[in-house]
Amino acid sequence: MSAESQNNNDPEFKLTSLDASKGGKARAAKLAPDERKEIAQKAAEARWGVLPQAILESAIIIAGRHVACAVLENGQRLLTQETFLTAIGRAGKAKGGQGSVRLSSTVDGMPPFLAAQNLKPFINDKLRESTTPIVFRSTRGVRAFGYDARLLPMVCEVYLKARDARVLTEKQEHIATTCDILMRGLAHVGIIALVDEATGYQDIRTQRELNQLLELYVQEELRPYLSRFPNEFFKQVYKIYGWKYTPGSSKRTPLVGKFINEYIYKALPPNVLPKLQELNPVDKDTGRRRHKHFQYMPDTGSEHLDKQIVKVTTIMELADNRREFHEYYNKACSSAYQQRLPLILDVDTGERIKQGQ
Repeated sequence: MSAESQNNNDPEFKLTSLDASKGGKARAAKLAPDERKEIAQKAAEARWGVLPQAILESAIIIAGRHVACAVLENGQRLLTQETFLTAIGRAGKAKGGQGSVRLSSTVDGMPPFLAAQNLKPFINDKLRESTTPIVFRSTRGVRAFGYDARLLPMVCEVYLKARDARVLTEKQEHIATTCDILMRGLAHVGIIALVDEATGYQDIRTQRELNQLLELYVQEELRPYLSRFPNEFFKQVYKIYGWKYTPGSSKRTPLVGKFINEYIYKALPPNVLPKLQELNPVDKDTGRRRHKHFQYMPDTGSEHLDKQIVKVTTIMELADNRREFHEYYNKACSSAYQQRLPLILDVDTGERIKQGQ
């Protein structure tokens, strides 16, 4: 028996390995999210090499079909391989369970969906150059496969030209039908994009949509004061921070206001809090705001506010301290607005500190 095998069977060796594993997990738990991300990125580079990094990911809907997409750091637009294939009516997974790795292979320099002999007369050089799968790192840090987004209409054209020439096989007919639907959908999307670009609307579209959203949450006129934060809310805030709570007292430490901004108002759609702060600035003489932020919120915004107050109060009731609250909060409030909370409010300074410190 080798020395390595003896070590593996040695109870003391196993115990030491277990302790080391637990120690590694404990150290990882103390790392800030940015530090864990950096370590994961270095590990991925050691395994796969340096891959292009996706900076944005989402999905587009074309003729009722969802196609995942990404933008790389160099500005290249990609459609992820699996949804690209399902969009044109091909199987998203290869036979034998090989998935994207198997689908990355090519036949005579062409991907499987363009390798048929009857399609070759309709494939030009530009298309050939665009068919190489691109391996990249997703925003989640995992390896992914994609195609240049411009490949989709070019592939559709190949199948439609082959259909017009009456050379498609029976198994290819459904792909041509799908490509026809996709091309019609792309035409509609394309004309909207052209009008937006020509008129400059693309530059104000996002701002206009944001303004419409803000109208649901913020109003210029001041509403009569009606307390929206129950005493139980403040009682629980004081509990998780270990402060002495005096029932009936309206005096609050300034850190309570920072807590409310962080876990109540920032949970509303983006820019709602900045707009409220703009309408309700701090008075230079008193150092306080003249009104309550919620006095500037119409019914829609107030309903969302009330629900968030109830949610946060319930989470605080379950937590014994601020760190437990932060942990429970992140689990319960995983919306896009709240995923950006890797930090926690410090009790004494009001500053944000790294989780685990």
